[in-house]
Amino acid sequence: MEYVLNVNELREYADRLRAGDRVVLSGTVYTSRDAAHKRIVASIEKGEALPYDLKDAAIYYAGPTPAPEGLAIGSCGPTTSSRMDVFSPLLLDNGVVAMIGKGERNKAVCDAIVRNKAVYLCAIGGAGALASKCITSCEVIAYDDLGCESVKKLNFENFPLTVAIDCNGGNIYNRN
Repeated sequence: MEYVLNVNELREYADRLRAGDRVVLSGTVYTSRDAAHKRIVASIEKGEALPYDLKDAAIYYAGPTPAPEGLAIGSCGPTTSSRMDVFSPLLLDNGVVAMIGKGERNKAVCDAIVRNKAVYLCAIGGAGALASKCITSCEVIAYDDLGCESVKKLNFENFPLTVAIDCNGGNIYNRN
């Protein structure tokens, strides 16, 4: 199946999405990678304010390059998701509805996806320049000292993705 969705519809549609389905996604998405995840988790544990509301948020594991003149963003392809596995269950338990990246996830993340009725979406690796054409705005909102790994607020417009792990336990990476 193919779904054309806005980020704010992901929670409603999560239980209908199946591993292998295509999702064309629009709306607000936040970038975050290893270093930012570590800071966000530390803030949760200390009860501090977060850079954005995790409830129903979508996180894109990406570190965009600077924007060329006239564009909203530079190359913005996905990074390897497993590097965030240590942090992901806590973020899912705190309301994150979707994670976007590439590659397999560990059992704890898969269990958290199912437990929280969330979804893991894969973007095409190696196509960052093409992916950037589906991003209409980019604003650094936290941890600007991290450079390309700072937390950014992006606006996706018809960003093509594939459901990799669904909230029913379906997983395109299972080889059974």
